[in-house]
Amino acid sequence: MIPAPAFIEHLRKLNYSQFAGVPCSFLKPFINYVIDDATLDYLGAASEGEAVGITLGAYLAGRKTVTMCQNSGLGNMVNPLTSLNYPFRVPTLLITTWRGQPGIQDEPQHEQMGRILHRLLDAIEIPWLPFPTEASEIPGVMAQAEASMAERQRPFALVMSQDSVAPHKLTRRDSVVVVQTEVRQYAAVPASERLTRTAALRMIMESLTGQEAVIATTGMTGRELYSLADRPNQLYVVGGMGTASAIGFGVAHALPKQPVVVLDGDGAALMKLGSLATIGYYQPGNLLHIILDNESHDSTGGQQTASPVTRFAEIAAAANYRRAFTADRLEDLREAVQYLRGAAGPSLLHVKIQPGSPKDIGRPTVKPHEVKERFMDFLKTANP
Repeated sequence: MIPAPAFIEHLRKLNYSQFAGVPCSFLKPFINYVIDDATLDYLGAASEGEAVGITLGAYLAGRKTVTMCQNSGLGNMVNPLTSLNYPFRVPTLLITTWRGQPGIQDEPQHEQMGRILHRLLDAIEIPWLPFPTEASEIPGVMAQAEASMAERQRPFALVMSQDSVAPHKLTRRDSVVVVQTEVRQYAAVPASERLTRTAALRMIMESLTGQEAVIATTGMTGRELYSLADRPNQLYVVGGMGTASAIGFGVAHALPKQPVVVLDGDGAALMKLGSLATIGYYQPGNLLHIILDNESHDSTGGQQTASPVTRFAEIAAAANYRRAFTADRLEDLREAVQYLRGAAGPSLLHVKIQPGSPKDIGRPTVKPHEVKERFMDFLKTANP
């Protein structure tokens, strides 16, 4: 058993600065120590997959990251770890607990994951080591982790058994900011008169200054944005459906002076609605979250989503966004984007659009890791 400071302070010397995750009782002393230290940065996520998105965004902004979860939540991470971290070549130090360890009494829901944890990590090609239980082991374990992440540019996992870290009582609490949301609902238009995604994207991009970091959700949104104009400040989230807002939040939190715009879809936003609560809680003032809602899964054949009965702006207001607008007409969209771009966020803009995409729509020819590298260069240049 090691004291929490022994490991965390070693990470600090290695320049790790962003921690995010979902707690586990095994992780409790570890997370509590990070929260109690005002010079460290812990972000609690609504889901484990969201935590991966947050740390991916923080990495793009130049931070070394630690992503933490109970092993039962590792399943929630599999999609972003394999479809985002892998193709984008984004490392994170992944600390997962070992609930259900064979031979140790635990709750029945941990039995299977306890048996298959290491095989699951092997299957998704994430190398791993046991979490150190002696202070003398920390330098060697981290040296191996650092070498792997430097060489592979992908995550490395430490598997934490019960009682690996000595207790640490939580004493610090976040100050909670509750806002009075500015709500604006422009006149709606009949479904037949709604904008196409292409027209909406073109107007949004014309209404921005060009200095924003733009994160476009997976599927047709990213593909259409790329077809309109491919720019270094644009990140096309080719996988990890639902994590665009978490990635945008990770960037916005790490670089509070950098304006960030997330171009989301209704299906993706519905998949991880908990991200809205996380954003509303942490209040990134530089984040504009736009949901282009065509009430369908456009990329997979147009199957209907639940968005016809989902009032995203009202959800954002209930989740503590500072501003929550709806706008469907072209001129209203321009006015809303220009206003929200200059106002303190987090802000959400809900735009109803027509289903469908251009028949000849292409796919980005630039590889995900190349998109990542130039996006990081843009952020570094814009935030010296």
